[in-house]
Amino acid sequence: MSFTAPVIEWAGLTPVLIILGAGVIGVLVEAFAPRTARPAVQTLLSLLAVLGAGVALAGRWSIVSADTGRELATGIAEDPFGVAAQGILLVIGLLAILVMADRTTADDGAFAAQAADRPGSAEEAESLHAGWIATEMFPLTLFSLGGMMLFPLADDMITLLVSLELVSLPLYLMAAMARHRRLLSQEAALKYFVLGVFASAFLLMGAAFLYGVSDSVSYTNIASAIAGGGAVGMDWLALAGVALVTIGLLFKTAAAPFHAWSPDVYQGAPTPVTGFMAAGVKATAFLALVRFYYVVGGALGWDLAPFLWAVAILTMLVGTVVGVVQTDVKRMLAYSAIAHAGYMLIGIIAWNGVGVSALLLYALTYGVATVGAFGVITLLRESHDGAPGAEATGLDAFIGLGRRSPWLAGAMTVFLLSFAGIPLTAGFMAKFEVFIAGVVGGATWLVIAAVASSVATAFFYMRLIVLMFFREPDGERVIVVGSMGPTALAIGLAAAATVLIGVLPQAVVGALADAAMLLP
Repeated sequence: MSFTAPVIEWAGLTPVLIILGAGVIGVLVEAFAPRTARPAVQTLLSLLAVLGAGVALAGRWSIVSADTGRELATGIAEDPFGVAAQGILLVIGLLAILVMADRTTADDGAFAAQAADRPGSAEEAESLHAGWIATEMFPLTLFSLGGMMLFPLADDMITLLVSLELVSLPLYLMAAMARHRRLLSQEAALKYFVLGVFASAFLLMGAAFLYGVSDSVSYTNIASAIAGGGAVGMDWLALAGVALVTIGLLFKTAAAPFHAWSPDVYQGAPTPVTGFMAAGVKATAFLALVRFYYVVGGALGWDLAPFLWAVAILTMLVGTVVGVVQTDVKRMLAYSAIAHAGYMLIGIIAWNGVGVSALLLYALTYGVATVGAFGVITLLRESHDGAPGAEATGLDAFIGLGRRSPWLAGAMTVFLLSFAGIPLTAGFMAKFEVFIAGVVGGATWLVIAAVASSVATAFFYMRLIVLMFFREPDGERVIVVGSMGPTALAIGLAAAATVLIGVLPQAVVGALADAAMLLP
């Protein structure tokens, strides 16, 4: 009996291995390090891991930019598109970890003292009184980030499914770890878990159908089987398989009608986790969908077009109409994210190189602004006789923020203008590139619908800006707590990147265009 050892190019997997290895070390820190030392150790370990992975990834870019890519291991492809996608996710991960690490001047942070304590129990009161700080979210974040980095590199159905679960399972736990409104947080985690499993079931069934067509789980073999006609009379099986896998990924992007989990989870999860989830999961799911659709699904483009057009239009409609009536900022940003998913679908439908580079740019600009916006929310707290309480997420909490904290209001304005696609912000460049890709790809009417949706969504962004700068503060119901440094740094970096990419986009757009040109 012979055994053929798999060929693995470990150098190409170095960035992911650094992140996952740091996650394993983080688990050991939780087990053996003194409780008082864990916050500093976990924060430093996580930041060093992301920075180290970024350095390793920069070295990989110089290698893969000279060719059209290679297979690092079975089901994992490395090419300029994949390296660019990993770089975007590392940027999002760095900003998210900074926001998670900040305990603010209120000295409580966003996470429960001990997640295992039952809400309202004596055990929870003892944990809070002892000043315990939950730190297990750092290794969980690293595990999820490692899965996100593998997701766009997945080149077969098994790797795609495993990466999806690696992304999702840590987030199911993290969503239940809010320090305040614990029951709402746990309810959000349960909803996220149930609907996440539902999404995985769609993807798994689609993979089974595609295996039946091609006798393989490899994207390349599946695409060849579809192009060659597959089994006689089984075209419907290929179409159903591609559609089901697409639906499984659309669940993660929060595209309608697969968006039901999104508003509740955004509202209930700890705000730093919401920012990480909103930016990272949406980015990695769309980038994974790019590889799947452009390699496999594009051969069925005409058959899938009615489905994708309907999903894109419905997503923009739901995100715009329902977002207008929201009174909670986190739910408003959830419906904003749904609308943005509709715009990003244009890059999928376009099926051209411009669409790929546009989606890379959109994932970067939307992700950076999203983490920054949720970072701002973490610093607004309800006032209990002058003492800071839970995060104040109602629209009325932002009334007069321009007077209370001009720099926070200014940063939030930059992020909102970017979401709205106002010129001289990164969001404008991203929307412009996606819309150009749609026109080139023959989806002009869809672009017109997206422009109309963008104009309508600008209303609820501008409404928040008006509340911050053109309304007087209403009493002392809201307190702006100070950052101990990490959140302020994350917000500052996000705002600077949003402005710089909007004003001087050539370098970033050019680099992402080079990545898209060499997509297999």
